[in-house]
Amino acid sequence: MDILIKNAHIVSPADGMDETGDILVRGGKITAIGADLTADCEQLDARGLYAIPGLVDMHVHLRDPGQTAKEDILTGCRAAAAGGVTSLLCMPNTNPTVDNADTVKYILDKAQNADARVYVAASITKGLKSEEPTDLEELKAAGAIGLSDDGRPVENTKFLSDAMKKAPSLGMTVVAHCEDLFLANGGKINEGEVSRRLGIKGIPASAEDCGTAREIALAAAENVPIHICHVSTKTSVALVRDAKRRGVKVTAETAPHYFTLTEKELLKRDADYRMNPPLRTDGDVKAIIEGLLDGTLDCIATDHAPHTPKEKADFEKAPNGSVGMETSLAAGITYLVKTGVLSLAQLVEKMSVNPAKILGINAGTLAVGAPADIALVDLNEQWTVDENKLHGKSKNTPFKGMTFTGKVKKTICGGKIVFSD
Repeated sequence: MDILIKNAHIVSPADGMDETGDILVRGGKITAIGADLTADCEQLDARGLYAIPGLVDMHVHLRDPGQTAKEDILTGCRAAAAGGVTSLLCMPNTNPTVDNADTVKYILDKAQNADARVYVAASITKGLKSEEPTDLEELKAAGAIGLSDDGRPVENTKFLSDAMKKAPSLGMTVVAHCEDLFLANGGKINEGEVSRRLGIKGIPASAEDCGTAREIALAAAENVPIHICHVSTKTSVALVRDAKRRGVKVTAETAPHYFTLTEKELLKRDADYRMNPPLRTDGDVKAIIEGLLDGTLDCIATDHAPHTPKEKADFEKAPNGSVGMETSLAAGITYLVKTGVLSLAQLVEKMSVNPAKILGINAGTLAVGAPADIALVDLNEQWTVDENKLHGKSKNTPFKGMTFTGKVKKTICGGKIVFSD
């Protein structure tokens, strides 16, 4: 499909673009950018809209194979497109685990006709059990680009260290779920004022912080890269900041719920506000925002984790996780851009440019010759999150009922319009 996007405000920080103009898409790629372009093809009038590179969400649970009542590859990518996400990295805690070539190939084959580009993070240990390492070369040959036991930490430090040392030569990125399970000790929400009020066992911030410190120590000792997932505490922000100052090859992400919501939401006793790491304190939210502002936190990912309403019905017994791809950009615009914390270009860096660089994928740019992965966004449209209108199978959003500013109007992936509002 050939498309001429007219009169858009183009913001592409990787290319130094912040200007009004036209974008010509032919054969799935951007073939021209400029003023007053003409072409005999479909035209989109984007006057009043911003054209940004499609978002790259480097932390997504698609639940496929094995848990498709919650989400599957096609519905997950439909939700991605509705949020302006055109590339995503799916995590390995499926059933079966993504610990073998056949499962990697299954995901990539099923994703061929999806509304977003799906990249695969395979597991570091078989079955996420930390008992036996996976065959990293086999997983890479099958098409995986990332490595993680996400959903759990890699308990066996040697297996993690070996993967971190081998990954760079394979062109793979290790993304680490940082948690000391002995400290977490089966807790349900952040350990603190709210857990005490509710009489529910808490997870101390130290559980995350000790995990973060271990991963940073390995990266420093071996001089190899590590990417820290879903940072939620002020101490983990400080650890990453200090490590970067020392030249450690560490990058880190946070998620929208960690810069917008606090543990006080749990007083509602609604399991849609339960995730791991859990919602933390006002002080942690402040530190996360500071970390985004000063570059300590490189990326905003969603940790999109669908669960059925039945699973989420019991506050204390429900599994952790919330959906997030359809709301992530709006949350960033509302809480970071409109408040003056970040410019739109800086937000695009966190949500598209930087994750593409960390993963080593061809995304995050609107340069001529790049894949035509584009989100057209109304920065000023206000809308209220209605969980029943989300495009994925599950509705467990912590943002339900909230009013956001900033709405994705069209998403183009590989030159194809995959979402229209």
